[in-house]
Amino acid sequence: MATERELMASRIFLRAVLPVIRVLLEDDPKIKKRFENVKADVQFVARDPAGDVGACLVFDNGSFTVVQGVVEKPDIAFVFGSVASMNAMFAGKPALPRIRGIFKVGLLIKVMTILLALKILMPNARPKDPAQKRLKVKMTFYMITTAMSQYNKGGDPEMAEWTGKQPERIYQITVDDEIAAYLRVKAGKTKAGRGTFTKRRPFIHLKFNGVEGAMPVVLNDVDMITAIREGYLSIEGSPEYGRDFGDFMMRIQNLIT
Repeated sequence: MATERELMASRIFLRAVLPVIRVLLEDDPKIKKRFENVKADVQFVARDPAGDVGACLVFDNGSFTVVQGVVEKPDIAFVFGSVASMNAMFAGKPALPRIRGIFKVGLLIKVMTILLALKILMPNARPKDPAQKRLKVKMTFYMITTAMSQYNKGGDPEMAEWTGKQPERIYQITVDDEIAAYLRVKAGKTKAGRGTFTKRRPFIHLKFNGVEGAMPVVLNDVDMITAIREGYLSIEGSPEYGRDFGDFMMRIQNLIT
């Protein structure tokens, strides 16, 4: 049976990592073209005595959604013997799922292409091309803000305590005019969003010095203090809560890598 840590990691992968495939479909011209006429359901599912864990990628002629749970009759299904095995695959480690629909070769190749493209989120992925750097930064911050909300909704005790004592607050991350994401916290509840939250001034605002300023932090080459000292990052707001926010970000990264 999956451990609580394994289930939390799978929650992050299924509810925060898989949704950023949308960024690939929108911003990567090659992937966008490859999937513009694809209509298919692609299921990921891990068997567990307490109940199967999974999510389904739904491609619909250019549009994309992630449906949580297990759908009936997907076009392709990646079936894992355990939650730990599914987590390993998403973390870029060896894992051998059973693949249903393996003879749909064209679709399978396209799906494998997009799974390989997701590896840009890995800490050891160091793109040199400016467009790929931008893609990595954008996907990372979209993913991490959603992951923080899911970490809270998944019942992490420390995160629940931290969010539970706060009134409505906005934790904003800004890289440039296009790349921005936020976490909204209110009395124990959280919600992640893309872009700039305009209805309330941020309680904490992490301002990166563009994509090049964000890259050393995204790659874990520097910590927050060093990033501030080197001019990669400025933080407006409470130092204590800014530190806590950064600590939870690092905790989630460690959980899924």
